[in-house]
Amino acid sequence: MNVQARHTADATTVEEGLAIQQEQAKFDSEAATAIAMQNTLLTPRFYTTDFEELDALDVMPVRADWDKLMERMRADPNKGHFRKTEDWDQIDWEGMDPELKAEFLDFLISSCTAEFSGCVLYKEMKRRGTNPDIKELFSYMSRDEARHAGFINDALREAGVAVNLGFLTREKKYTYFRPKFIYYATYLSEKIGYARYITIFRHLEANPEHRFHPIFKWFKEWCNDEFSHGEAFALLMRANPELVETRTNKLWIRFFLTAVYMTMWVRDHARPRFHEALGVDIEWYDLEVFRKTSTIARQVFPVELDIDNPRFVAGCRRLERAMRDMDAARAKGGLGGLWGRISGGTRAALAFASVYTMPVKRQELPESVRLEPVY
Repeated sequence: MNVQARHTADATTVEEGLAIQQEQAKFDSEAATAIAMQNTLLTPRFYTTDFEELDALDVMPVRADWDKLMERMRADPNKGHFRKTEDWDQIDWEGMDPELKAEFLDFLISSCTAEFSGCVLYKEMKRRGTNPDIKELFSYMSRDEARHAGFINDALREAGVAVNLGFLTREKKYTYFRPKFIYYATYLSEKIGYARYITIFRHLEANPEHRFHPIFKWFKEWCNDEFSHGEAFALLMRANPELVETRTNKLWIRFFLTAVYMTMWVRDHARPRFHEALGVDIEWYDLEVFRKTSTIARQVFPVELDIDNPRFVAGCRRLERAMRDMDAARAKGGLGGLWGRISGGTRAALAFASVYTMPVKRQELPESVRLEPVY
């Protein structure tokens, strides 16, 4: 196979994209793959679910909006985009500040794993389904996520640390999530991904001197894929209103909002040099992303975290300190390390509970669920 002639950016199906990536795997790094294989509270996971329940979803209540979204995804506006062009600047990896290099590579490996996690889940939904609406949706979403993961791996390959994605598919542990948890978590993941990418893109558009790597130039089209994927899950939930209307499910939505926001806070604060190089204050950036995500999520979630409540930032800070202390205790080992991990875990749980139990904002859902990316 001539991998120079075939590129994941041009693949029209997920199967084609994965075949190209598998051929490239001979160049990949065992160290990067080992990082991607980790399963911790902060690392991206691979998921499986009840595919029969998912296949039974009915989109008829949102048919008009659904068909418009499928028409856009079928047109494939980003085909060919996720590949290096003349705008791809050469990077002096050896001359990069060591702390920045380590944090940036961690960011890329984590992002690649998260994108590929979506690809694997969506591909399995497509493979197992019989519902034509569901099969079509996940054929497009798995196609897009395969391109994203392949593009990040191109960037990693330059640094000699690309991830063997085929190995991850076979060997990484899979976590079972009920379908409704997949909807909540994936919707938030796609929408917060949009908010993260567009916030960085707009910041670097205004401050190009902080664009220390060319991959950021591709973030606008990238985040529009994320936005469309989130729209699909918004429509699925609106078509099945019990997913957001019952008291129990509102509590679950609240849980996932808290978990996703606080996890992002902790993960970002573990990369201070990366954000310094971008020229952004981490707390400003995270709160900006949370505000964008909260505004967007009003399309389908009847509850919203009050991120302006002082308990929110205080709880995030306490969780970040507790997680940092747990890492230090784990490295220390012995009885002292064990006690440090127990103490840190207790503090982390209390910090999470403090944010989860804050009063939430409640709202009526709008008549029309569909949104367009405007940031």
